[in-house]
Amino acid sequence: MREERTVAALRRVLGLTMIVAGIGSAAVQLAKGGATAPLAQTSPAAVQAAEAPRIENARLETRAAGTSLDATFRGIAATAEKSEWVGYRVDEVAGERGVCCNNNWNDGNCGTCRLERENSEASGTSHADGNLKLEGSRQLVVLYRLEGKQVVKIRVASDDCTLDAGGLPFVWLTGVKASESVALLATYARDSNFEDRGDRGTGNGALTAIALHADASADRALESFVMPEQREELRRQTAFWMGAARGSAGLLALQHMAKTDPSSDVRAHVAFALSVSHEAAALDEMIRMAHDDASSHVRGQALFWLAQKAGKKAVGTITGAIANDPDTDVKKKAVFALSQLPKEEGVPKLIEVAQNNRNAEVRKQAMFWLGQSNDPRALQFFEKVLTQ
Repeated sequence: MREERTVAALRRVLGLTMIVAGIGSAAVQLAKGGATAPLAQTSPAAVQAAEAPRIENARLETRAAGTSLDATFRGIAATAEKSEWVGYRVDEVAGERGVCCNNNWNDGNCGTCRLERENSEASGTSHADGNLKLEGSRQLVVLYRLEGKQVVKIRVASDDCTLDAGGLPFVWLTGVKASESVALLATYARDSNFEDRGDRGTGNGALTAIALHADASADRALESFVMPEQREELRRQTAFWMGAARGSAGLLALQHMAKTDPSSDVRAHVAFALSVSHEAAALDEMIRMAHDDASSHVRGQALFWLAQKAGKKAVGTITGAIANDPDTDVKKKAVFALSQLPKEEGVPKLIEVAQNNRNAEVRKQAMFWLGQSNDPRALQFFEKVLTQ
């Protein structure tokens, strides 16, 4: 199931709440059109003076973003015949982890992210030392890989990472406004090829970057991505980030989507997004969806993700669906949801369903999942049934 794979990725990515690299050493300021800098590193003091993170193995140029990030960035892209990187930093949304190498959240220092190795599908992170940071970085590095005058990748990282640019030119932009960054990224998120290349596409990278901006403009952009006229995949992926990273503002948007999105597939993904939210009211909305959504598919998905949350409120909703939902398929999904609960809660409930439910298909489903549990209580139940 795609959502289950996403959960596994999320736990790597969020440790729960993805992303490319950041921070290093070489810093040589060049005038535009000047001689290229050697790969030799310059002092950390020079890097800090230029507001750059630690960048290694790069021909580094620092420029001011000026009065328009969009104009400055597109001017750089217009001359980028060969591969190069462009980056800047903005405030990062509050969270429990730092973003390391685009796809991993890390409790401590990120280490070195090798951008070009990552670009060739062989990503790796090495850790320079064992010192752990007690609080995650609050600065986000946004990275664009240019080639043939076009953006071919968008990545992000916390600024406690070291970026290894693989010997390519690297333009570091200073003085970037968060709202202008969101506006630039939104043009790629809305692009018609959003679905291309999945998680490695520019659209998905832009969406990730927007979601991690600590700025109200990010919430407004995300809300615009989930309007009914937007493509379903964009709405689905945006819903995930609203739950994973956007707190109370994200929850409000998800509650609206759960009631109004015309696609049952999107609403089912909203149930998943609610399951990764830290907002207390997210559970209430999942319960409402499990009870009231018109689609049996959505009700079943809401039950599944409720089981991952567990808790007494979730158990009551799951057992209520087994007893009262008019759709047998939803009842069977609710039985499966019981199998996902901690055994102390799930096994007794499965035995109760197997003994007492009036629907033969539901009883059969409960027996099946009891057989998969490897629990001594299930064995005792089977012995009792077989010896009667």
